[in-house]
Amino acid sequence: MTRCAGREAPNRAHVLHWYGVEHPGRDHPVKINLRIAALAAALSLYGAATAGAQQEEHKPGGLNKVAHDISKTSKKAGRDTKAEIKRDASKTHNALTDAGNDTKAGLKKATGIKAPQSHQPGGLNKVARDISHASKKAGSEAKGDLKTVKGGAHATTTEAGKSVKDTVLKGKP
Repeated sequence: MTRCAGREAPNRAHVLHWYGVEHPGRDHPVKINLRIAALAAALSLYGAATAGAQQEEHKPGGLNKVAHDISKTSKKAGRDTKAEIKRDASKTHNALTDAGNDTKAGLKKATGIKAPQSHQPGGLNKVARDISHASKKAGSEAKGDLKTVKGGAHATTTEAGKSVKDTVLKGKP
């Protein structure tokens, strides 16, 4: 006999037993057929159960459906408003940038002042930097005020929605 990793190779009859071939003198075909039938039945039930579960799609109904629809509508309105504000802000930024660059170029031509070659801006570049810093600070403050108002509106809307939901749920029998 050949050896496999320190053990004897399995007997040919033993290997055939694992593949369902019956041994002479032993009566197993009924047990094997019963096991195969039971396995097939279990697999078919499992397949039917998973196929049925995949076909069902849960959709909200009742009060949850109303809340879902309101939330979806308000989110869409918020996204549209945000996109519109972003477009307007972008147009304003581009217009201000162009105006600043044109003004700076005009002043350079009129005065003949060139930018210094050091790492610190001076001359017209320093003036432009100071103006830019002031406008950025004003824009940041305006954005902060807008976010404060937006957060307050969100909190108020959330509280009102929860209140309505609690009222409706308490009214149910």
